[in-house]
Amino acid sequence: MAGHSKFKNIMHRKGAQDKKRAASFSKLSREITVAAKSGIPDPAMNARLRAAVLTARASGMPKDNIERAINNASRADGENYEEIRYEGFGPGGVSLIIEALTDNRNRTATNVRTAVSKNGGNLGAGGSVSHGFDRLGLISYPANAGDLETVFEAALDAGAEDVTSDEDGHQIWTSVETLHPVAKALEAALGEGEGAKLAWRPQVMVTVGESDAATLMKLLDMLDEDDDVQQVWGNYDVPDEVMEKLD
Repeated sequence: MAGHSKFKNIMHRKGAQDKKRAASFSKLSREITVAAKSGIPDPAMNARLRAAVLTARASGMPKDNIERAINNASRADGENYEEIRYEGFGPGGVSLIIEALTDNRNRTATNVRTAVSKNGGNLGAGGSVSHGFDRLGLISYPANAGDLETVFEAALDAGAEDVTSDEDGHQIWTSVETLHPVAKALEAALGEGEGAKLAWRPQVMVTVGESDAATLMKLLDMLDEDDDVQQVWGNYDVPDEVMEKLD
C-alpha cells in the first residue's frame, strides 16, 4: 500500500464543486432511486443505497430530498433508469469512461456523442478504453479527517489496498468486493466519509498540454451539465500551471 503517492482526483476537475446544486442533487437523487430499486429500500440493509445516501449527505442534500428519492423507488409511476457506460477518447488522446443513468437511451447516447465529438474526441466500442483502468472501490474523506499517517493507518487496519492524499482530501482504494466492509470499518475510526462508490482508476496518466486542456475542460463541463451523466472518469492530468492559465 502506497501512502505518499500524489494522485489527482480524477472524478472532478478543479472547480467542479462549483456545479449548480440543483443539478448535483438531481444526479444524486437518481443514484439513490436506482440503488433503492436494486435491493431493499433501507440503507442499513442495502450497501449501494447506503453509499449513495452517504454521498448525498456529504454533498449537503436535504434529508427530505433523500427520503423522497428512496420513496420514488417503490412508486408504481416512478421513473425507471437504465445504467449505461460509454467509452471513448477526448482531446490529447485521453481515455474517458462516462457513466449515465437514463430513462431515454437514445437521448443520452445522442447528447454524449455530440458533446464528445464537438470537443475533439470520439466514442469507441465497449471495452475500448476500460482495459486501461482498474475497477476498484473508492472511499473519500476530506483533508480534515486526519493527517496522512492517521488515515493511512486506519485504512490499513480496515483492509484497504491503497491510500492517496492531496490538499483536497484522502482517497482510499479497495477491491470491489471489500468496498462496503472497509467503508463501515473506516466510519468507526474516522467518522462518516464523503462517499463510497465503485470507481475506474487509470493505470497510466496522460499529461494534457495547454493546447488541449481548454477543449478538454469544455467537454467535461458539457458532460457535467447533462442530467443523465452521473460520473466521468479519465486518465488525464492537467498540470497546475496549465489550469491556472485556464482559470
